[in-house]
Amino acid sequence: MSSTELGTAFLLAVAVILVLCRLVALLLRPLGQPPVVAEMIAGVLLGPSVLGLVLPSVEHHLFPAALHPMLYVAGQLGLVFFMFQSGYDFRLERIKPVARSAALISAAGSATPLLLGAGLTWAVHGSVDTSPPGVPLHVTALFVGVTLAITAFPMLARIITENGLSGTAFGTISLAAGAMDDVAAWIMLAGVVSLARGSAHTVVLAAAGAAGLVVLLTVLIRLRGPALRVTERLSDEQLLLATVLFLCAAAWYTDRIGLYAVFGAFSLGAAFPRSPRIDRTIEATAPLSRILLLPLFFTYSGLNTDAGLLSDPKLLLFAVGCTVAAVVGKFGACWAAARLGGQPPAVALRIGTLMNARGLMQLIAINVGLSEGIVSPSMFTVLVVVAVVTTVMATPLLRLWDRLDGGVPAEPDATGAAGASTPPPAPRPPLAASTAPEGRGGSRSSSP
Repeated sequence: MSSTELGTAFLLAVAVILVLCRLVALLLRPLGQPPVVAEMIAGVLLGPSVLGLVLPSVEHHLFPAALHPMLYVAGQLGLVFFMFQSGYDFRLERIKPVARSAALISAAGSATPLLLGAGLTWAVHGSVDTSPPGVPLHVTALFVGVTLAITAFPMLARIITENGLSGTAFGTISLAAGAMDDVAAWIMLAGVVSLARGSAHTVVLAAAGAAGLVVLLTVLIRLRGPALRVTERLSDEQLLLATVLFLCAAAWYTDRIGLYAVFGAFSLGAAFPRSPRIDRTIEATAPLSRILLLPLFFTYSGLNTDAGLLSDPKLLLFAVGCTVAAVVGKFGACWAAARLGGQPPAVALRIGTLMNARGLMQLIAINVGLSEGIVSPSMFTVLVVVAVVTTVMATPLLRLWDRLDGGVPAEPDATGAAGASTPPPAPRPPLAASTAPEGRGGSRSSSP
């Protein structure tokens, strides 16, 4: 296809994607599902699983092979902006009071699904197509384990924020544990990619580069005061340009060291100076990523997902096993760790429920695996199923817990000690009342 033909095809594809995402979101709204779920499902509908099966010529016309790289690049740009906004919403200082409880929950919720996923993949070797030719079994097994260990931190953060739970021990512990989970997952993912490439260079570069990133972000945090004074002398357009330049530089840096662009974007957002003016500037970038670019990422994932592969009974059984391992390993382990950390049962249930959702973060990871040639199309499809199922589960389960115990439970103190005396919390809406999307909407706080 010529450049002109590609441009025309891209515009048509974007229009179809956006319309279908909106339609699916409207259909799922009565079920309380966030827009991210609608976009995940819409992506699968537009791929070979549905459209390619029913109208293959239409799918080929709408999404020719030459168009796929354009969708990938546009989707990656949306991910970078999205993760920067998610990092900006996160408050580093919230981790300190609950660091011990969050670390225990994060460790259990990372190690258990990793071991279960890797063990299951190892057990079905030879019976199910999991690895592309030439990829060692241990690489694919570890990759599957890492993807099952991921938590959809942005989705978790938005549900907590929009339900007014950010200041509670439950909300704070969940946020901190989710952030720790995803940081650990990206580092482990870099290690798996290093193994796949057969060289320690990648993991050494990632470790050294991550140390350099920590230094740079620490400097940025310490220079927030002078940085804010500089921003006051910039026009709105100059401030937006400077923000985008810093974001692109951070994303490029972490991608080059093997931690991937989204990690740098999130880290920069967490360390970025905060003020009402910067709030407005960052919010100005939100519609571009949330409304236009992110749906393109979901469609790209859907184009690589062929549910027809699940007609193989062995692969279907493996998909069910992976989903069970994901839920038991994440929900069960986080619930148990929260209970061991002194949280009451109702709080532990909610922590496990939120930590169990994979959402966008798992889709990002499995796309990395596909681009690196670590997983087969069959395994990619299985992991998409896990991402969709565990994300769809979150809202119904939260509503179920609300019905069973009458809403948000009483909280322990910020250290996680059960039974601590705290002032009665202000009335809040039921936890699952919001149809909060993963990283959509919500108000920002301009406090540091």
